[in-house]
Amino acid sequence: MEFKHTSVLLEETIDSLQIRPEGIYVDGTLGGGGHSFHIASRLSGKGRLIGIDQDEAAIEAAGARLKPYGDSVVLIRDNYRNVRQALRENGIGKVDGIVLDLGVSSFQLDNAERGFSYKYDTMLDMRMDLRQTLTAADIVNRYTETELYQVIKDYGEEQFARNIAKHIVKARADKPVETTGELNEIIKAAIPARVRATGGHPSKRTFQAIRIECNKELEVLKDSLDDMIDLLNPGGRICIITFHSLEDRIVKTAFRRNENPCTCPPDFPVCVCGQASRGKVITRKPILPSEEEIEANKRAKSAKLRVFEKK
Repeated sequence: MEFKHTSVLLEETIDSLQIRPEGIYVDGTLGGGGHSFHIASRLSGKGRLIGIDQDEAAIEAAGARLKPYGDSVVLIRDNYRNVRQALRENGIGKVDGIVLDLGVSSFQLDNAERGFSYKYDTMLDMRMDLRQTLTAADIVNRYTETELYQVIKDYGEEQFARNIAKHIVKARADKPVETTGELNEIIKAAIPARVRATGGHPSKRTFQAIRIECNKELEVLKDSLDDMIDLLNPGGRICIITFHSLEDRIVKTAFRRNENPCTCPPDFPVCVCGQASRGKVITRKPILPSEEEIEANKRAKSAKLRVFEKK
């Protein structure tokens, strides 16, 4: 299957990066290379682009797309949480810009075999990195009812999380839940018919929650932001595109904390904690896709871009 993915907020992200031709840039969620292609096209022979993705199919697709830029581009199969080590191994200490386009790609959603989507009846998988051992099926069949409830409630923001967890545990007592179709039916039975009639696909929130847990997406994001800001040169920018409120909240909080890390009580006349600002938030409010972009790409609807500039 060909790796197809439409980059969301593409122009806005590239503009926000303020690319310098001789700069060094990181695309930490390479995907099909959409953002990376536009970064690489603006670099001179002295500039460099480091593309990182944990999905082998993404590395292959982006490699073909970025081939014209030769040695200016280095592709690394890894999780962006390991960006510092990846850069060090390539002789790079600091960079001028970082892009993260979070969430699952169109290719991953539309590839039935990967088990990301509730639209196809296939094996429960949802791994972004197929070298990983933990799958969605492991979560569904091994987590306790309480653990399942927490995952579905916290990561899916699903109001019927408790009932869905109860139904999963009851169903797996007879046989393991192995396919997306089986999980769909279990979720459907756990949500009242009146809600199913009006609230979109009943499995959407639960599938999102299990995918986030399987790939530790929020944990990775939370643990990586300070480190990535630290990797920026003065004036360097980090641009992050999120697709749901949980991701956006983490990014918004981290950016604000890095802009104003002072822990002194508000009534102190001068700062004594010694926590200096590391930069400034460029986007007080997130940049949203235009109506035209949403019309052309429905998956852009929930996207938000936030930008931070290093001091």
